[in-house]
Amino acid sequence: MITVSGELKLGQESEQVPDLVSDLLQQGKRIIIFDVAGVDRIDSTGIGRFIASYNLITAAKGEMRLAGTRTYLFKVFHVSSLDKIFQFYPTVEEALMA
Repeated sequence: MITVSGELKLGQESEQVPDLVSDLLQQGKRIIIFDVAGVDRIDSTGIGRFIASYNLITAAKGEMRLAGTRTYLFKVFHVSSLDKIFQFYPTVEEALMA
C-alpha cells in the first residue's frame, strides 16, 4: 500500500509515486492500493503520476486500487473519465478485501 497525502502536483514529492510502485512490483506485489484520503490538492501532474502508476501496474499484470477518495478528488477523476478505468473504494479495508 502507498499512502499519499498533502498536495500531489508538479514537484519532487509526486515524482516518487511511480518509483514506489516500481519497487512494490519488483517485490512481487501485484495489487497496489493507494490510500488517498489525505490528498488535499491534485493537479494535472498528480493525475499523470496515477496514470503512470496504472500503466506500470497493468503492464505487470497487476491491479491498482484507490481508497479513501474524497468527493472533490473523485470529481477530478470523473471529469477526466479516469473513474471508468481506476477502481475506487471508500476505505483501505474495503480495498484490501475486494
